Amino acid sequence: MTNLTTQTRRNQGGHLEIFRSCATAIAKQCWQSPSGENSGFLPAFRSGSCSEKGPKQYMEDEYVCVDNLCEHLGAADSFPSPGAFYGVFDGHGGVDAASFTRKNILKFITEDTHFPSGVKRAVRNAFIKVDHALADAKSLDPSSGTTALTALILERTMIIANAGDSRAVLGKRGRAIELSKDHKPDCTSERLRIEKLGGVIYDGYLNGQLSVARALGDWHMKGFKGSKCPLSSEPELEEVVITEEDEFIIIGCDGLWDVMSSQCAVTIVRKELMLHNDPEKCSQELVREALKRNTSDNLTVIVACFSPDPPPRIEIPKSHRRRSISAEGLDLLKGVLSNI
Repeated sequence: MTNLTTQTRRNQGGHLEIFRSCATAIAKQCWQSPSGENSGFLPAFRSGSCSEKGPKQYMEDEYVCVDNLCEHLGAADSFPSPGAFYGVFDGHGGVDAASFTRKNILKFITEDTHFPSGVKRAVRNAFIKVDHALADAKSLDPSSGTTALTALILERTMIIANAGDSRAVLGKRGRAIELSKDHKPDCTSERLRIEKLGGVIYDGYLNGQLSVARALGDWHMKGFKGSKCPLSSEPELEEVVITEEDEFIIIGCDGLWDVMSSQCAVTIVRKELMLHNDPEKCSQELVREALKRNTSDNLTVIVACFSPDPPPRIEIPKSHRRRSISAEGLDLLKGVLSNI
């Protein structure tokens, strides 16, 4: 695992204030951690990934894993550290849009004028810029599109941005915390937005063509740049402050989540980490399990850990009261567990 360096100064209010310069900026900008906690905890990033074609004829997924953002960008020592960036891009109509997004989205984020002081705005702008760049790229198939889910982490602040039906799930002491919403056309909020803009949903498909409500590219379904249309490239953002209880994040395309619950995935990863502490093997195990469950799609999974250590064993407090379960209840429990 790469060693990460930090430069922090604590002000009287207890907030961390870091003076850093972007690779593309001349003047220093101020980055403040949103947390006023004095724990001194900083995550240490390490990740593993696995991508398989699955039962489909072609592989259209792309992904990116950057465990040391400062080193990757060649940024100054005063860059917020530790930092990391992860993304999954589930393409459709060919791999053009997914490949272009993988190659350019991080650059668009870090080169935005609002980065890093307005990091959420920079991320949002980057999604729109990628979408517009796909419209202008003459060498790319205009009917190619992709979902996009990214996780940008600066110190303890993690920004999840999602457009599409990939999903990010946080493992918090064994509990699954979903950090993104699947943008399916028949989702209530997406349906209302789509219908308000003149779109229709046929059998779960946007305008009878696409199984997602948000995506980058797909310019054969959109109007001109800047116009609002039923198929949106606008990401939904979620901000999380990483704590010592947060053990890892799973980012996967819908090929995983179509056959596995978020809690099941977290349980598998935590169990595997306690065995071998290798996020690469964890991602491979999730892909293997999804294939066993007969997923019908490409599979791409990233597992990113926030500590070099394996998760601690969860101790269940002992009770002096005796508890029992009926034979009927035991059979019911066995049936539920066998279907997880």
